[in-house]
Amino acid sequence: MTGKRKIQVRRVYEEPAADDGARVLVDRIWPRGLTKAKADLDEWCKQVAPSTELRTWYHHDPELFAEFGRRYRSELQAPERADAVTHLRKLAQDGMLTLLTATKQPEISEAAVLAELLQR
Repeated sequence: MTGKRKIQVRRVYEEPAADDGARVLVDRIWPRGLTKAKADLDEWCKQVAPSTELRTWYHHDPELFAEFGRRYRSELQAPERADAVTHLRKLAQDGMLTLLTATKQPEISEAAVLAELLQR
């Protein structure tokens, strides 16, 4: 494939946009207060979510984001997670891929780390 893959990160609580392409939730836990119909997902890819231990340690502390990213990329090398990453790469090759997360700061979330990894 030539050029960069088209991948964006958004909050799952935002209204879906016409140009979202494939909408994939990458959180392990279902977003509080959100119905499946309102989420308008194509997939829920729990396999790529960070471990509970990593998520608890990180707690979305901006000062820990770089270390979180390093640890999370390491977790993504596990076979089940690596297969899920490969699946997301294929989705991105087919068109726009929107990685969704419930966090209030998607720019320092697992979705942001995953989007950067998928761009390679």
